[in-house]
Amino acid sequence: MTDKLAEDKLKELRNEADILDEKIVDLFKERMDLVTRMAKYRAENRLPFARDQREREILKRVSDRAGEEYEGYARLVYNTIFDVDHSAQANVLAQRSDLVERISRSVDETPKLFPKRATVACQGVAGAYSHAAAERLFQLPDIQFYNSFDDVFAAVENGDVEYGVLPIENSSYGSVVSIYNLMQHYNFYIVKSLRLRINHQLLAKPGTKLSDIKEIYSHEQAIGQCDPFLSSLKGVKVTKVGNTALAAQMVAESDRDDVAAISSRECADLYGLDILKNHIQVTDNNYTRFICISKKLEIYPGANRISLILTLPHVPCSLYHMVAKFAAIDVNLTKLESRPIPGSDFEFLFYFDLDASVYQEDLLYLLSELEASPETFVFLGCYLEAI
Repeated sequence: MTDKLAEDKLKELRNEADILDEKIVDLFKERMDLVTRMAKYRAENRLPFARDQREREILKRVSDRAGEEYEGYARLVYNTIFDVDHSAQANVLAQRSDLVERISRSVDETPKLFPKRATVACQGVAGAYSHAAAERLFQLPDIQFYNSFDDVFAAVENGDVEYGVLPIENSSYGSVVSIYNLMQHYNFYIVKSLRLRINHQLLAKPGTKLSDIKEIYSHEQAIGQCDPFLSSLKGVKVTKVGNTALAAQMVAESDRDDVAAISSRECADLYGLDILKNHIQVTDNNYTRFICISKKLEIYPGANRISLILTLPHVPCSLYHMVAKFAAIDVNLTKLESRPIPGSDFEFLFYFDLDASVYQEDLLYLLSELEASPETFVFLGCYLEAI
């Protein structure tokens, strides 16, 4: 067959596919109209809907009709159709949930500008990266330092401070697991986030040489971000401490001359230390994302990211179906983190970050649906990320 004949044949086949696509779209529109009518009828007559049973019956029927060769594809297509059905029905049946009412009030009541002054909780001591993040988020923060991330969450929940600043993930070393674990235990909202470029330095007392170092202090995240450099040092002990600023303080106050800290240039100035080695992280493109949390739900103009906590039924495809709900309303999922539920049998909490805004009406319908479900659902906030 010549190239021209092959191209003509392919064009003919594509035309056939186009005709079928038009028929499929027309049938899809008919089906969606029918789904909407059924949803309205059930609502008007207060009729229950055995959704799971009904969908299992449909899947069995379409699988049998599709035959062995295509049954897997048919089930996939119809599972997607069910997710679209659920979204359309939610729009018909939607009632403004308590959450949506709180979101609406927050949008109306939150000031138009993020505050310049505030009392802010940070973990560690002066010079910590959380300290630097807080000073980027607020022009004149009154910073209160706490020993642990747990204490920062507690200070915000108890009203001891207005805001807390916490690291949540790093571009090189991933999520700060302890933060995600603590999120399960406190009531708070994310009101803003920040990506802060992190440059790690190796700091030691004046006059100390790199060859003198026998032990290095730093936070677990910083240690992980500098692993190739640390692996190149032979016979040097690496000790985890609360944060990088505390590591620098420990070196400055130590009686030893053979210790060093992975910390920041600011901490070198703050604690009178020398920089033995610059930029020891695995990459210069090293960023840590910080969240600013509040006891009060605050949604500032321009907020375009939403964070949620969810549990899902312990059944096949439950995560797929949840992701499909967001895909059905054209919401992009930017992060998915899972954490085991203590005391459960391999069940997990899921943390979602979405590129979305509470001004999106169909998303509010979905949030109302999720809040009404029997599973755990926590709205962590809608906020803007600063760079």
